[in-house]
Parts: sequence; structure tokens; C-alpha cells
Amino acid sequence: MADSLNTPDAPPSAPHDPGVSVRHTRTRGEPRFPDGPRADPAGSHFERRIRSFQPRRSRVTAGQADALQRLWPTWGLDIDGQRVIDLGELFGNDRPVVLEIGFGMGEATARMAAADPGTNILAVDVHTPGQGNLLNLAERDGLSNVRVGNGDAIILLREMLRPDALDGLRVYFPDPWPKKRHHKRRLIQPEFLTLAAARLKPGAIVHCATDWEPYAEQMLEVLGAHPDFENTRAEGGFAPRPEFRPLTRFEGQGLDKGHVVNDLLFRRVPHRER
Repeated sequence: MADSLNTPDAPPSAPHDPGVSVRHTRTRGEPRFPDGPRADPAGSHFERRIRSFQPRRSRVTAGQADALQRLWPTWGLDIDGQRVIDLGELFGNDRPVVLEIGFGMGEATARMAAADPGTNILAVDVHTPGQGNLLNLAERDGLSNVRVGNGDAIILLREMLRPDALDGLRVYFPDPWPKKRHHKRRLIQPEFLTLAAARLKPGAIVHCATDWEPYAEQMLEVLGAHPDFENTRAEGGFAPRPEFRPLTRFEGQGLDKGHVVNDLLFRRVPHRER
């Protein structure tokens, strides 16, 4: 993929007001966005398993739909699990690549990309409005170091990335699955960390943040016990929020209500002898 903001002109469409939700009557089998992200890119190619995410089918605004149609062929990646991708080719350069799993509406991702243009961000989510919003922000701000992944990050890590492909991993405010019977759905588990470690270079940083304190404690316990990671804080425990992670509006509202946000910064240790 070319590292460029230039995309082919979009076909003419009926005028619309920015921010207005799009409603389109589709024929049976017609894709929601013919040139955009696929509804289920991995299909039935892989075994069914417990998912750590719950797809949301929110309405897509006209601006988001326009971005998905125009920019997806250049800046989007459907996670189909059918090939190993070359990150240098995806971004058009050999700069370090950080994987962000779950980016919401993309505001924090865009701000981090703008503040650090020397780092590429592969941002993965299943929320279509958020995908369109992040593409809009990337185009508006000239962020050629952002690519948007659509689908299951586990399949991306397991099937589509080479060993030592990543220079960092960010997991901000994942679904806490607060009910005890749903804890098995939480993303930060030993099996996930083992998979992530195989794709992270030695020295790469795993950065997690959550405002759900029981989940924060579990993250700290699981990361602290994993042999492939070490706490960047010599004294252990949680880390102060680093300056590079923006304080989002949603997070600020939570802090105003007395919520506690915990950051965890762990380093991938050198590969062990097998």
C-alpha cells in the first residue's frame, strides 16, 4: 500500500449533511460498504472460540460512510487470516509499528499518531462507526502513519503477523466483562500474552489502561506472572499515565466522577532459550 493520502475520487453521491446517520436500503446479499470493510472478514475459516469483544452495530454517519468508501482501499485492512502481511508494505516504510487493539472512535489514536509521526499505528476494532471516524481524522490531519484493521485481533496476531513484527502493543479500556461468569472473555489472559509475546520484539512495551479496578488488578497479576514480560516499574505496581497517552473526554468524565484509571507498562524480555 502506498504511504499516501491521495485516493481515487469517490463516485458522485447525493448531498448530505455532515454527521447525519446514513440509511440505505440494500438488496439481499449486498455489502454494506462495497469498497469498505467486510462484515465478517475471517468468515468460518477458523474455529469458534470465546470472543473478548462484542460487535456493535451503531449507525454510521454520512461522513463516516464516505471515509469508509474512499479511504478503506488504501488505509484499511480486513483481518481474514488468509495471508501473512508485510507491515513495511502496508505502511510504505520500515518505521516501528505499534498494534492498538480497540480504539473506540479513534480520537486518542489520531492524537498519538500526530504526536509521533515516526511510529506507525495499526489500530484494530470491529466498530464500523469508529473505523470511519478514525479514517476521517487521519485524512483531516494528514496522518499517513495510521492503518485501520477490521476484525479479530487474535486472528491478526496468530495468522497474519510474523514473529518479532511489532514494536509495541496498546490495549486501552478493553471491555471489563464485569460479571464473574464472563471473566473468561477478558482479553488480558496468559494465553493471549503468550501469543502477543511471539509477535513482539524484545524490549517492546505492552501498555494497558482500564478504569475497572478489579480488571486492573487481574491485568497486573497476569502480566506480572508471565515469563515473557517484566514491569517497567522497578518497584512494581501500576504506572502513572504516560504523557503520550492522551486523556480522552470519556476518561476525564470518569475521573470527575471519582473513577480510578490504572496504567500498566510491561516490557517484552529477550527471547528465552527453548
